[in-house]
Amino acid sequence: MTESEFLDLTDRMLETIQNAIDEAGLDADYTLNGGVLDIAFDNGQHIVVNRHGPNQEMWLAARSGGFHFAHDGTAWRNTRGGSDFWETLTLLVEEASGEEIAFER
Repeated sequence: MTESEFLDLTDRMLETIQNAIDEAGLDADYTLNGGVLDIAFDNGQHIVVNRHGPNQEMWLAARSGGFHFAHDGTAWRNTRGGSDFWETLTLLVEEASGEEIAFER
């Protein structure tokens, strides 16, 4: 994918995440700065979603570890193990918040 396509796709992903947090009414605040979305939960936990342009990857960092996701043409897959980005993010957010969330893809 071109750099422009990568940036457009990841911008939409970051927007989707912010909208889902707002709609779910989670006890969390977030800040977006330069392709890095920091989600801060009231219990002190953080999840960081980072667009990594040089490798065209999306990165997730949470208390349970760090994850790198590359686009396989249809979905964002973990470069180690193949798990789906959205499924992983859902699990991480629900673990950190104790609440359910759904991401519109």
